[in-house]
Amino acid sequence: MKWWHMSLLEVGKALRTSLNAGLSPEQAAKRLAEHGKNRLEQDSGKGGFLRRFLAQFNDFMVLLLLGAALTAGFYLFQTPFLYLVGGSDETVAHARSYLQIYLVGVIPVMIGLGMNPFINAQGFGKVGMMTTLLGAVINLILDPIFIFTLRMGVRGAALATVIAQTCSAVWVLVFLTGRKAVLRLEKASLGLELPILKRVCGLGLTGFTFSVTNSLVQALGNAQLQAYGAQAGDGDLYVAAMTAIVSVREIVFQPIRGLTQGAQPVIGYNYGAGKYSRVRESIRFLTAACLSYNILVWVLLLAFPRVFILLFNDDPGLLAAGGPTMRVYYAAYVMMSFQMIGQNTFVALGRARNAVFFSLFRKVILVVPMMLLLPRLWNLGVYGVFASEPVSDVIGGGACFITMMCTVWKDMKRPDEDPA
Repeated sequence: MKWWHMSLLEVGKALRTSLNAGLSPEQAAKRLAEHGKNRLEQDSGKGGFLRRFLAQFNDFMVLLLLGAALTAGFYLFQTPFLYLVGGSDETVAHARSYLQIYLVGVIPVMIGLGMNPFINAQGFGKVGMMTTLLGAVINLILDPIFIFTLRMGVRGAALATVIAQTCSAVWVLVFLTGRKAVLRLEKASLGLELPILKRVCGLGLTGFTFSVTNSLVQALGNAQLQAYGAQAGDGDLYVAAMTAIVSVREIVFQPIRGLTQGAQPVIGYNYGAGKYSRVRESIRFLTAACLSYNILVWVLLLAFPRVFILLFNDDPGLLAAGGPTMRVYYAAYVMMSFQMIGQNTFVALGRARNAVFFSLFRKVILVVPMMLLLPRLWNLGVYGVFASEPVSDVIGGGACFITMMCTVWKDMKRPDEDPA
């Protein structure tokens, strides 16, 4: 029975009680004998300390612990890590200067990004948007001051980022512990049942897998570009070109990420309410919006690659190398629309396994082998590294969307359920 579709009178009728008088003594006694007392059972303590400890984990605690673990791990292994992701003797020194300060802000950024969805989920979209805007604006203001005025260089950029992230984290915590929040972050509400945590982690595993595989593939790409770029005369130059190209992708991709993530609660709610026609309508809208935007961006990227690279650097060598390689990298960018539509639809419907599979399929099963193979074929060299992206976009994006249409779309063709 779908209670959320019913009026108070209908609920009272379904429960066979009066909303004004309540249950009679006879009815109460009968239901007490039938269902037992309305109370929560005390924890028996079985399972030992580890079970009770894990049962107290919640999102906030997990974020703090993960942030602390990541900070400690990268402080201990920062130099080998930087070489692993494609750094050279010349670039690692600058990267280490940045990373040593940036790591101080890992826990604040975990709080800001990790807890902000709890603000959005309560209907405070403007407050959630301010979390992002606050950090971005403070970073933009402090960067030139620290980098140029105070002549701190990359350390200044890192310090500006840490301050901005901390401000965003404080903003989130102040709101979630304040009076306006519907569900506040309080000591009494920190506990969370382990089955719920498993469910949350299962759904969040898609985004985690997407981000981690992107980072690993980027590290492999940098290493390949260092190796084959050295043969072409300058490995650092092609690594810089890839960095600029990926940074452009992060900027132009944000509207797509916003559209797909914003559609998730709409799709999920209507699916749970049995409104399958609305699920189909949401997928249609998402597909049209993502394709329209990405086609426009795709044309601009291929037509004016040097303009986008100039957003980051005006070095003549980087412009000369970045223009052709950007066209190769974004040759099939429009197909990423289908990847994101299919993947986020799976997440919205609770089909985390499908979403995780296609994230791994595109990045690990497709991109990694091609990054290793294509540079050796037809003497492609560094261009083979960049060409692995469009090939994976076509195969991975197409496979994800087709699978979604053959499973989810087919399932959504059934008639809407009766609210009663």
